[in-house]
Amino acid sequence: MRKNTKLTGLAALTTAIALGVTACGSSSDPASTKADGGKADESKPLVVAASPTPHADILNFVKDKLAAKEGLKLDVKEFTDYVLPNTATQQGSVDANYFQHKPYLDDFNKKNKTTVVPVANVHLEPLGLYSKKVKSLQDIKPGQTVAVPNDTTNEGRALQLLAANNLITLKEGVGTGAKLSDIADKKGLEFKELEAATVPRALNDVDAAVINGNYALEAKLTPAKDALVLEKSEGNPYANFLAVKEGNQNDPRIQKLAKLLNSDEVKKFIEEKYQGSVVPAFGTPAS
Repeated sequence: MRKNTKLTGLAALTTAIALGVTACGSSSDPASTKADGGKADESKPLVVAASPTPHADILNFVKDKLAAKEGLKLDVKEFTDYVLPNTATQQGSVDANYFQHKPYLDDFNKKNKTTVVPVANVHLEPLGLYSKKVKSLQDIKPGQTVAVPNDTTNEGRALQLLAANNLITLKEGVGTGAKLSDIADKKGLEFKELEAATVPRALNDVDAAVINGNYALEAKLTPAKDALVLEKSEGNPYANFLAVKEGNQNDPRIQKLAKLLNSDEVKKFIEEKYQGSVVPAFGTPAS
């Protein structure tokens, strides 16, 4: 029986990891120590904070099908916001998290003086533009309203998606941190900034909305089928990864989980379950 704890809040690499895994370690073994200098207790479950979909789904597949063979005990805790998983990881109430991409983590660490670091890329959730009122990009006209996520990195990502599809024009040189003030030409569109988790619920109230892949799935949308347009996956910097507090990367339990998350079994699970709405993106996170 699966023992998950659901928490709500405010709104390749495989080989290298395999070589780093140790069956046990002494207190002098750096691979068995934690950020606080203590020894990692491999007999304890590894507690991982995750967004419900697809992150917790993927972790639960590992927990149910793969972890026992590696001698790994896994405890998956679900969070429904983008803040608490990192603060819980920093404070040590969870051992790791799996919910975010590098631009978001970089921004979070800078703003909150946290030291969370990525360990292994796992998947990409292509960001998409959705609507219940129009059937195609060509139907989006001046005067209509588009909802976008209000956190720094996902708003920039959303605006880049709109610009790439000629719905807006951004100022020259604007990157992934684009803000509404960086729009050079709105082309008559109005924008509504909302917390990422609430954007799907606004679909009936706006003409279109840019929705993160995990929240689209939770809202019973099928990104590969329902989105008016999706981000391209090739060369995309927004892969979601397993992350820990700096200093805990070499915890043997973390290395075992990273290896399993980059396994052929997980690749097959993602491809079969999500049918292109979530895609494997294994490897070493960008520095």
